[in-house]
Amino acid sequence: MAAAADLVRGGALLLDVREDHEWAAGHAPGAIHLPMSRLAEEATRLPADQKIVCVCHLGGRSAMVASALAGAGWETVNLAGGMEAWHAAGLPVVTDDGQPGTV
Repeated sequence: MAAAADLVRGGALLLDVREDHEWAAGHAPGAIHLPMSRLAEEATRLPADQKIVCVCHLGGRSAMVASALAGAGWETVNLAGGMEAWHAAGLPVVTDDGQPGTV
């Protein structure tokens, strides 16, 4: 988890692949939201020249997305433990309006 957070602080894109209701409850500040269910039709909007850290709730969906994106040429890392690990590490979780969120 710490390595992934360091990558994000260093300029990697944090890609949240959870579904809309999960994102709305709370997400990491600065994350980009692209649900796994829409990946096939919207992956081309992701930057090809930036490392991508994929995150979901616990790390399973994001591992699949990281693998799929890596197979298509993106440089990816999975955030093991997902947003649960992010939150447990004391990192911020916010809603779209900047208020404290939940995981």
